[in-house]
Amino acid sequence: MPKSFNQKLKILYLMQVFMEKTDCGHPMSVPDLIQYLDGYGISVERKTVYDDIETLRIFGMKIENRREKPSGYYLADREFSFPELKILMDAVQSSRFITERQSRELVRKLEHLTSISEAKRLQSQASVLSGNKAVNHEIYDSIQRICDAMVDNRQICFNYYEWDFSRELKPKRDGARYRVSPWKMIWNNENYYLIGLDERNGIVKHYRVDKIMHVSIESQKRNGEDIFRNFDFQKYISGTFGMFGGKEQIVKMEFENHFVGVVLDRFGQEVMLIPKDQEHFTMQARISISPQFYGWLAGLGTGAVIVSPENIRRDYISFLKKTLRNYGENNI
Repeated sequence: MPKSFNQKLKILYLMQVFMEKTDCGHPMSVPDLIQYLDGYGISVERKTVYDDIETLRIFGMKIENRREKPSGYYLADREFSFPELKILMDAVQSSRFITERQSRELVRKLEHLTSISEAKRLQSQASVLSGNKAVNHEIYDSIQRICDAMVDNRQICFNYYEWDFSRELKPKRDGARYRVSPWKMIWNNENYYLIGLDERNGIVKHYRVDKIMHVSIESQKRNGEDIFRNFDFQKYISGTFGMFGGKEQIVKMEFENHFVGVVLDRFGQEVMLIPKDQEHFTMQARISISPQFYGWLAGLGTGAVIVSPENIRRDYISFLKKTLRNYGENNI
């Protein structure tokens, strides 16, 4: 590349070196910067470097001069702090809805948002957890198409998959296409879900995004605007245990006081808690009745009781009896 053209790139190379190689613990002196530019065939004087640093400051880069050892100039402010990047990386590594390879690629991209030295600190703590990772390599394409459809107010069609005993994903409904009006994608319980209107029966449903494949955007406009205009997605998630669907009913429950945190974590901060006595409180919520809900309740032991409705109390008792029979309790 001609030397004169490299001179025009000088300010860009300086910007790059500050972003990639400097932080508070790893500043670069002016001689270091001159040597770095010389590696690209760019000869500069000290005054030019000072002028360029000032230009980058005016541009918006917070470049500071550290006078104590190690001394030199460094980029003091970045888009993401170290703790923010650590949180993002941990989220990527633990995400079950993307593949192990996709997790590693995303982690590497996140590392480029900080200096090389800080990236090494992040790498020392990075460990992509395999085993429970998705195997659907189409997930990025699915997310893109779903988002495009929502922006364009269009329906989508896709194949929906489930695991079989051979540990392979097989299409549900014998490969029949699902037609859905998509309205929201939500990350919940380590999985990514699409919430939309099932065009076959006109009800709100949710679908695991990592089990969606072969998405196509249809010409038909979305349906369900009246339903989703004021739809409470948080309430929908809170009442859908493990995102397993079921018939919705308002359930009143009683809990021991030490389960306040558990209830708020499950149903949200807005749920009304009504003291019953010094040791108990009651609350009610709209619940999608499913074995997963009963399993959650059973996990709280004797500290949680269904108060009403009576049919849900009976169903829960039946659930507990059937569970005990699995352990030889035949007289129950």
